[in-house]
Amino acid sequence: MAVVTSVPHLDLKKYLGRWYEICRLPLKWEDETATDITATYSLNEDGTVRVDNRCFDEDGSPAQAVGEATPVAGTSNAQLKVTFLPEFVRWLPFTKGDYWVLKIDPAYRTALVGTPDRKYLWVLARQPKISEETKMEYLEEARRQGFDLEKLISPQHTGREVIDAMVADD
Repeated sequence: MAVVTSVPHLDLKKYLGRWYEICRLPLKWEDETATDITATYSLNEDGTVRVDNRCFDEDGSPAQAVGEATPVAGTSNAQLKVTFLPEFVRWLPFTKGDYWVLKIDPAYRTALVGTPDRKYLWVLARQPKISEETKMEYLEEARRQGFDLEKLISPQHTGREVIDAMVADD
């Protein structure tokens, strides 16, 4: 089986911003019927990346998970470690998951992200919809790297957006 490999270099500044989830493998912490799923990446002052995931859950309620990603040294920013645990326990070992960019177009419009154990996979895009041809190109790369796509989920994008006011602390 092919070894999972990330892209040789990721321009983190170009990667920042909003991405829409086009499809993914199932996640134990994400509702399979969630809609309008986005991930917004921004740079923290300390060089880490703020990860702001938002969606509407199965009940149509807005949901948000905020985490932090850190580029792995020596990987040209293409391999990151991500955690969504509260800040006071993030220092603990084994609390961070892999986030590897496996394929990205030169304009940073579409990305394939996965984990080296092939458990998790996402196709992300700057727009809520991409051509079937583009989607298949990215999924073919996933297959080439040994990902099983049998349980692939393609969330619906209805045009709604989880805005700050919907998820603000009371």
